[in-house]
Amino acid sequence: MKILGSDKLQRAIRRLQKNLASSKGLILMYHRVAEVELDPWSLCVTPQYFAEQLEVLQKKTHPISLKQFVQAHRDGKIPDRAVVVTFDDGYADNLHHAKPILEGYSIPATVFVSTGYIGKEREFWWDELERLLLQPGTLPEKLSLNINGSLCHWELGQAANYTEQDYQSDRICKAWEAKPGSRMSFYYSIWQVLLPLPERECIKALDELVIWANAESTVRKTHRSLLPEEVCALGQGDLVEIGAHTVTHPFLSAQSTELQRYEIQQSKAALEEMLNCPVTSFSYPFGNYTPETLELTRTIGFDCACTTTEDIVWRQSNSFQLPRFGIENWNGEEFAKQLARWFHG
Repeated sequence: MKILGSDKLQRAIRRLQKNLASSKGLILMYHRVAEVELDPWSLCVTPQYFAEQLEVLQKKTHPISLKQFVQAHRDGKIPDRAVVVTFDDGYADNLHHAKPILEGYSIPATVFVSTGYIGKEREFWWDELERLLLQPGTLPEKLSLNINGSLCHWELGQAANYTEQDYQSDRICKAWEAKPGSRMSFYYSIWQVLLPLPERECIKALDELVIWANAESTVRKTHRSLLPEEVCALGQGDLVEIGAHTVTHPFLSAQSTELQRYEIQQSKAALEEMLNCPVTSFSYPFGNYTPETLELTRTIGFDCACTTTEDIVWRQSNSFQLPRFGIENWNGEEFAKQLARWFHG
């Protein structure tokens, strides 16, 4: 008979407690409802599949709002098979594609918006990077970027020539699974360098890339963020709650305390001024935070905060570390299977 170590035993007991808990639920994390040619981060669910997923939720679960869920969690009375729908970032398709489908099924949702991108004549930086690097064509064989006063070098090799066949192959490839030496791998390498940078440095690097790639700074209609009036339209009615997602979507653990406080506090203030109502929920960009970040979020006046850790919510979950399951472009049948796996551990 195998004897588990103390840590493994504690984890096993905790898993069993969660699986047997009568009061537990799921929070789902979406980003976009759209059809795009290339989706290296699996952010998009097509309108058809989104409708199929909501039909599954309507038939097999108890969809409730995040506010209701958080209160039920505090009371220790999460409804059986409770599910919350959330969106991160603030893409315009959340209003034009997602909200009408949510209304059709009367399923509430919370949309976490990065306020610095509202109405901005620039795409989210990871999308701009994709537009610059992952279009069929030829790029220079070498790249040097000045990052925080230090030069970073890349040699593209065969990836300098990105054929239509390469592009089509990458349509089913996730950025973090890219083959070494491929254009997608090059994209992922640059993404990793830009990830921890404050906005000013990130924009500076992107501007250098625009010149290097002999490209233009444009905003694709398919990738744009919400306009101010669209944020208000999205939040109209009782179905969609607007939550905060910082100003510039930074990797918070890499930023100073002062910048973290500004990002969290200012996003809340900007949305409250825009919507003329309290904004009480928050989502950590990239799911990244530190204990200090948690405390800032609490003291700034939020009631809850969502992460990207995949787990169920139960009585011992922290309201400022709420786990969520990331949703991909699954049809209704596959989505139902995923829900069953998550609910039953």
